[in-house]
Amino acid sequence: MKIGGRKIDISHEDKIFFPKAKITKGDVVDYFRRVAKVMLPHVRERPLAMRRHPDGIEGEGFFQKKVPDYFPSWIKRVTAPRKEGGKVDNVVCDNAATLVYLANQACFTPHVWLSRRDKLDCPDQLIFDLDPPRKKFALARFAAKALHDLFDELGLRAFVKTTGSRGLHVIVPLDRKQDFDRARAFAQDVARVLAHRHQKRLTVEPRKNKRRGRLYLDTGRNSYAQHAVAPYAVRAIEGAPIATPLSWDEVGDSALNARRFNMKNIFQRLSRKSDPWKNLRRSVRSFKAAHKQLDAIMKKELK
Repeated sequence: MKIGGRKIDISHEDKIFFPKAKITKGDVVDYFRRVAKVMLPHVRERPLAMRRHPDGIEGEGFFQKKVPDYFPSWIKRVTAPRKEGGKVDNVVCDNAATLVYLANQACFTPHVWLSRRDKLDCPDQLIFDLDPPRKKFALARFAAKALHDLFDELGLRAFVKTTGSRGLHVIVPLDRKQDFDRARAFAQDVARVLAHRHQKRLTVEPRKNKRRGRLYLDTGRNSYAQHAVAPYAVRAIEGAPIATPLSWDEVGDSALNARRFNMKNIFQRLSRKSDPWKNLRRSVRSFKAAHKQLDAIMKKELK
């Protein structure tokens, strides 16, 4: 396959990656070729962790962060210091050819950092991971809408996507004027406020046996070198569900679930609905003002 001026030799195109859906490796590679235009704005400039499944979803998958020596030189890299010492070279996926090359390496669930290569210590996104207990997806929808309302109070824009697995991710674009420690503390305080407001439905209790059916507001990914599934990535689940950006109106749909969109229906969606996240990078608001507003809310409500 030739894409973006790069020739990529696609191997084992007929290998079955999703047996029940009869989706082959060639189908997966072609998906990333077709989705590149809408996906790339959400992964560009970010260190990438490769979730690889060489034998499809019935084989053992693994994460790979370090760029293998055999990757071609035209694939961009960024050297990221490790917290525990040392460094690691991560892939940076800035073009369609890299996206297709990664798919040919059986990386169809790429994960990306919450910061960009030029300021690795300063996130440009917050993320809240909303996985509902016992398949109560309505609870994930409730939590997402509650976050949206609170961020409206704080003067921040929030975006939402299905994870393609169990729940929803709520994302808030940041101005990159704070490091991960400060951003994570802010996210934890947001979660505390929401859990206090909705004590019967939401919690910040990390122990599952203490949650009593409530949804855990997970802010754990807001740390240096943590990563989250990329928008439009394919999950290693039968049916090939896709992590899909949503509009807030769609969150109100009682028929919504985490696996609503997949490789067989995503392009029909994209043909009739533009990417709900297309303005994410232009939706940054003042973190300083939001932090001040959150402090005022906490003083009033968390007595």
